[in-house]
Amino acid sequence: MVIGAPGLGLAAALVVLASLSGCGSGTSESSTSSASSAAALVPEEVRASGVLTFGVEPLGSPNEFLDAQGNLVGWDIEIAQAMAAKLNLKPEFTQTKFIEIIPGVVSGKYDLGVNSFFDTKERQTQVDMVDYYRAGIQWASRAGISVDPNNACGLTVAAQTDTYQALVDLPAKSKACTDAGKPAIGVIEFVTQEEAAAAVISGSADAYSCDLPITAYAVAQSNGKLQLAGDVYSIFFYGLPIPKGSPLAAPLKAALEEMIADGTYIAILKKWNVEAGAVSEISINGG
Repeated sequence: MVIGAPGLGLAAALVVLASLSGCGSGTSESSTSSASSAAALVPEEVRASGVLTFGVEPLGSPNEFLDAQGNLVGWDIEIAQAMAAKLNLKPEFTQTKFIEIIPGVVSGKYDLGVNSFFDTKERQTQVDMVDYYRAGIQWASRAGISVDPNNACGLTVAAQTDTYQALVDLPAKSKACTDAGKPAIGVIEFVTQEEAAAAVISGSADAYSCDLPITAYAVAQSNGKLQLAGDVYSIFFYGLPIPKGSPLAAPLKAALEEMIADGTYIAILKKWNVEAGAVSEISINGG
């Protein structure tokens, strides 16, 4: 599904994200901004607790990952920190498996999740999604070897387990191959994005599939061993999952809108060189 939204076109996104040469770490200065009027919208129960709880699996740099010292970092984490600051709440991150985050949100274990979730209609049946970024699927291949995601029958593709790529996109592409009487796409799943990208470098896989910011970062960090392969496709919003009908929807949306208005939002994205996916409006269930 392709989501139309204002911002840079896909070609421009590729240019910007493919130029990544590294990333920062820790909390941005903007994430410590004082509480705003959005804080007045926070439900009393959450305000009384003083915290905003997140479920996260830090396995996808530069979005959310652990640095060399074991600190939770990434642009997605800084967005969450800045958003909590706007609401006068302390962010608390619990590390868990990606596949367990949405069930944890539904059960009330976490107030919300922050893990580069594509906002899909299927996920909207379980949770509401506060949309704050645009990303699509981007493949990478070994440098000098051409790979076309639209003509990948018989190839082996690496992806992180439990992601949209592993669960939905690659199986659908493979079925299209076999339905046409062509060889299936072999899918190799890995625990981390770094392991999936390394499989292509080593020759264990022909291509690597992930979200554009993560794939572009892997290419930039590969010392010329990887290249972007094919065009970006299946553009989705990233959404923060919250319980269906949650009263947190309004304050979270307001906090992000204030971050856009005062420059906090774009400053974080620029710090990490991922501003190509910036949005100008925050939506609920826009996927």
